[in-house]
Amino acid sequence: MAKALSAPVDNFTRMWASTFSDRATGLFETIEANIEYICGALGCPVIDAKIKAATDIRLRFVQRTLKPRLGILNVLKQLKADGYKIGLISDCSPELPNLWPSTPFALLIDATVFSCQEGVRKPDPRIYRFACQRLGVTPHDCLYIGDGSSRELTGAAAVGMQALLLRVPYEDTHDTYHIDMDEWAGPSISDLRDIVAFVKWHPR
Repeated sequence: MAKALSAPVDNFTRMWASTFSDRATGLFETIEANIEYICGALGCPVIDAKIKAATDIRLRFVQRTLKPRLGILNVLKQLKADGYKIGLISDCSPELPNLWPSTPFALLIDATVFSCQEGVRKPDPRIYRFACQRLGVTPHDCLYIGDGSSRELTGAAAVGMQALLLRVPYEDTHDTYHIDMDEWAGPSISDLRDIVAFVKWHPR
């Protein structure tokens, strides 16, 4: 992205990371707006063609990250066949809701809550309640599964959800966002395919 904008790579990278919260809470309503802000702060010319090129790079990158984990689509189909409602809560910037309809998840998830559209991020209790409202359930009826980012598990538990850590051994690398992972004393799984068995043996 920096190269497409003729921007200094280190400075652009630092500002892109530091403005994530602004993207994720809707302060920047589009990726283009965020890129233009950074260009202005770095003193780079704001050229429409370069903004579009950098935006396209970002969208292609995010699209690649939306590849389903092994077996997860079958898990979601099984949960729906068993009568469960499925929701998604994501701390994200505008790329995700824009790309969401084209993903294989869109037809399998009943309700989505994207932080950039709601103006709040995990672990704010409101973001969990938005999901409950859209699913038509109470927090006590929900199993929340996450990798521990942004204190999402303790946030879910605080509103009354049962929380489950997804801890995949080969993904146990240092990540400053996975705050809950090292502190979590609750239940965990190492493979999303274990969800069906978990909900069978841990009904609420």
